[in-house]
Amino acid sequence: MRFTFAEAMTDFTYYPALAQAAEASGFAGMTIPDSLAYPEESDSTYPYTPDGRREFLEDKDFIETFIQIAALGAVTTTLRFLPFVLKLPVRPPALVAKQAASVACLTGNRLGLGVGTSPWREDYELMGVDYARRGRRMNECMDIVRGLTSPGYFEYHGEFYDIDRTKMSPTPTEPIPLLVGGHADAALKRAVTRGDGWMHGGGDPAELDALLDKLAAIRKAEGKENDPFEIHVISMDAYTVDGCKRLEDKGITDAIVGFRLPYIMGTDTEPLEKKVAHIEWFGENVISKVNR
Repeated sequence: MRFTFAEAMTDFTYYPALAQAAEASGFAGMTIPDSLAYPEESDSTYPYTPDGRREFLEDKDFIETFIQIAALGAVTTTLRFLPFVLKLPVRPPALVAKQAASVACLTGNRLGLGVGTSPWREDYELMGVDYARRGRRMNECMDIVRGLTSPGYFEYHGEFYDIDRTKMSPTPTEPIPLLVGGHADAALKRAVTRGDGWMHGGGDPAELDALLDKLAAIRKAEGKENDPFEIHVISMDAYTVDGCKRLEDKGITDAIVGFRLPYIMGTDTEPLEKKVAHIEWFGENVISKVNR
């Protein structure tokens, strides 16, 4: 099993040291949060908090996702970076393809591109994109990102995008995995039919098994139950050796691990030294024993 370190909405100057500590402690990856802007007024709800409130996001710092990956890739050598998740359909897919290919090349194929739809209608309005057809747009965006990050010429003629034969250079020497986030049935099917894996967003622990069962049923129905497929989950089982064995038995490939609840009002006051200590403890007491 691989382990991915997660930290968000903290002092952005901490991230290089956290990435280096995670790599040294045996983590395979690190999630990178994505957020564009914070609207002063919104009727949208946040899907991963019990009450749907979003006020904890105000004044939180988010460095642009691909810029942060490039910076952290420069101070690490093995750590993989996973946007968790990039709000894909609000962005021009050709630009995302160029950004993704660039950081994949610069980091030696250390990018797993987590993608999803944004829960904020305001993100779409800010970027001048239609919110109502975001699911179909998401499908086309994934196809375009995959096509333009692959070698050779690519063309696409869809409902939203029309691309004549075009290629980008450089492209990575390995395909960039597209990992779909979201708990809705449409997101699960998209992960199987268009993606290379699924990213669990957390929430009620009792719901995870039901989501995994749905995912397995879709993979079987699509004839893909034996294809390589990444499953990234948030679970308390990841914090013990026995729990990790249970996750492995369920087909989990990657456990996302964090050491504090980021959905808090105000500034994160936990010092960098304590964050690094959490990472080192987990490496010594869980990763080294699970993967020995």
